[in-house]
Amino acid sequence: MISRRTGFVAFMAAAGLVVGASPALGAPATDVLIGEVYGGGGNSGATLTSDFIELTNVAGTAVSLDGWSVQYLPASPSASSKWQVTPLKGSVAAGARYLVAESTGSGGTVALPTADASGSIALAAGAGTVALVHGTTALTCLTAADCTADPAIHDLVGYGNATVREANPAPAASNTTSVSRTGADTDDNAADFTAGTPSPTNTKGETAGGSTPATPAKIHDIQGVTRISPLKGQKVTGVTGIVTAVRSFGSSRGFWLTDPQPDNDPRTSEGLFVFTGSTTPAVAVGDAVSVTGTVSEYYPDSPTDSIYQSTTELTGPQWTVQSSGNALPAPTVLTPNTVPGELAPQVGGNIESLPLQPAKYALDFWEAHEGEVVSVSDARVVGPSNEYNELYVTTKPRENPTPRGGTVYTGYDDPNTGVLKVESLLPFAQRPFPVVNVGDTLTGVTSGPVEYDSYGGYTLEATTLGQERSGGITKEVTRKQRPDELAVATYNVENLSAVDGQEKFDQLAHGIVDNLAAPDIVTLEEIQDNNGAATTADTVVAADQTLKRFTDAIVAAGGPRYEWREIDPQDDQDGGEPGGNIRVGFLFNPQRVSFVDRPGGDATTAVTVVKQRAKVHLSVSPGRVDPTNEAWEDSRKPLAGEFVFRGRTVFVLANHFNSKGGDQPTHGRYQPPTRSSEVQRGEQAQVLRGFVDQLLAADRHANVIVAGDLNDYQFSPALRTLTAGGRLTDLIDTLSPCERYSYVYEGNSQVLDHILTAQTPHGMDYDVVHINAEFATQASDHDPQIVRFRPRG
Repeated sequence: MISRRTGFVAFMAAAGLVVGASPALGAPATDVLIGEVYGGGGNSGATLTSDFIELTNVAGTAVSLDGWSVQYLPASPSASSKWQVTPLKGSVAAGARYLVAESTGSGGTVALPTADASGSIALAAGAGTVALVHGTTALTCLTAADCTADPAIHDLVGYGNATVREANPAPAASNTTSVSRTGADTDDNAADFTAGTPSPTNTKGETAGGSTPATPAKIHDIQGVTRISPLKGQKVTGVTGIVTAVRSFGSSRGFWLTDPQPDNDPRTSEGLFVFTGSTTPAVAVGDAVSVTGTVSEYYPDSPTDSIYQSTTELTGPQWTVQSSGNALPAPTVLTPNTVPGELAPQVGGNIESLPLQPAKYALDFWEAHEGEVVSVSDARVVGPSNEYNELYVTTKPRENPTPRGGTVYTGYDDPNTGVLKVESLLPFAQRPFPVVNVGDTLTGVTSGPVEYDSYGGYTLEATTLGQERSGGITKEVTRKQRPDELAVATYNVENLSAVDGQEKFDQLAHGIVDNLAAPDIVTLEEIQDNNGAATTADTVVAADQTLKRFTDAIVAAGGPRYEWREIDPQDDQDGGEPGGNIRVGFLFNPQRVSFVDRPGGDATTAVTVVKQRAKVHLSVSPGRVDPTNEAWEDSRKPLAGEFVFRGRTVFVLANHFNSKGGDQPTHGRYQPPTRSSEVQRGEQAQVLRGFVDQLLAADRHANVIVAGDLNDYQFSPALRTLTAGGRLTDLIDTLSPCERYSYVYEGNSQVLDHILTAQTPHGMDYDVVHINAEFATQASDHDPQIVRFRPRG
């Protein structure tokens, strides 16, 4: 506010009132302030029928307004402009508001609550100046400098392009938005006010439309003992706490506060997020604030249909800063024994209404600390940093560790409850987000408030980040196959198309040549068409340019001149990114292995098993396995290829099963989560297994390799179908349990990619080659794997 003084302070002890005293020149006011200004009432598109000015008392005692006025000046006053005056009366209690109704228009449908004072000033919707004045005589100042010098002015706000304002003007308002104060007075209207939905409130706490007065509440009253606030949808006031963190970027800005005087119930969090939208709140860490707002349960999608948990928060807030520089409440220190080992109550449905049991269930523990500050020391990274500036750590270093520092996912009934997502609230110019790999450590303390995120679950929003210390992992290199060994690899190249940059082709090529030692055969997944997913308006399905660039890059990396085989899909029928037309395919080194081309294979023709004179071959090669079966709807069709290595026939089946899209998350509100995508993968496994059985029925000694991204775990129903009866062996199961992973998702090292064999091949040597999933820099999000063996003859 503009600084000024009146030269008197009078106390009315009998009434317990303070006659408002103007601050000394140069000092912002600390009692009654202009809290909100709205000039769009009754205009086109407006909801409210009247303009209003709202005052707020940030002092600790009531203030008399008898003899005061609010006054209005146009945004660009001329020499003949006059201030318009509305006299005030009565008093405003400590922490309360005072509503001044002004001009009523012909539009709008909702009336103001009963006003504490009324006038007829027609405020401009977008820009203007409002002053709170000692006295009822119209002001005469017409410039910011002259008004600063006027001792009658107690507070002033210029909004929009107003020339009379404190420092910089507040944002412009409109027929549907007001400007409202965000905190204490700093004598800068731009810093002190934000534009938002009008929220007129009178001294009784009544709001527009005749709604009930705001309910006084503490943070633990709002959080309650379940996941849903008992005050959801209600307006609350007097919500006090210490600001522990501020989010000052993005579209979900706001601040966290914690009540330093908790209750004795471990189920009720003492932390809360105050949402301010795209406006940075004018608060600082250590401020003691009192907030009024509406309790909301935020879901990232429809509250009715959401599979996620909600975040309890205050929306439409107004607050006052009562003091600054306060000590912060102590964080909850996370040790290896802090978070329970059991994930959530397995009730077969929605757990939101259940009383929290934070000592028993991990998800309940985090919910009981929602909005509070937690800290973890020397946290090991189990999910690498990514393009969204996220990483995952574990609070339980001994929970299912991998040899390279990750946390392996071993089963539906054994979730890794120590995994915790970390984001940063620190400006990246001040503290760049860590670039870390699995096995690295954030040394020292990492701390910040807890927030639920649909991507990754409960998240530590760091205000303090530990320092990066390398765990030393390097990209693995597998050995070169011997002359009598056939090397078959599988690699998901993550939506590779001809329009990708050369860097991606080069990285993938070096992975083939340097890390996989140039396998003889590679099944590829997620090869896109020649123009990728840039458009769905074309009918391009060919991928020859994509594969040409890839094989050229392999040669440039020092590898062999691979040939390829694939079948173009029907346009937009195989899932993946719209317009991308992903498919599976083969690369093979013709200097080492021959491909048996049998014509006739296309997008809809099914390959069959043919036996002639005790010899087994495919009807078409390459050929798709039962491509019109409903199991492959909107999904990639398997590709069968017939190869010859040293005179021995080898059948290779390349696969990319449907994704896990649509499954309920492990951290969601439904427990246990429903994995609906398993149904289609189960059907796909049955079709694929049927084809393998046909091959083995024709030749029980056939060399059969099933490889690819099956999008499922080694313990899943789909893999159990493929391996039932021992006809196929999933080679991932030949590794130690702590080494069974090819992908890292939300901090869990897990299996999606597989190589299965129809029998244990002679001299089998199998390896998952970790070159992507554990690293911040990735050519793909999947690790390739390889098997070397001597085919039976």
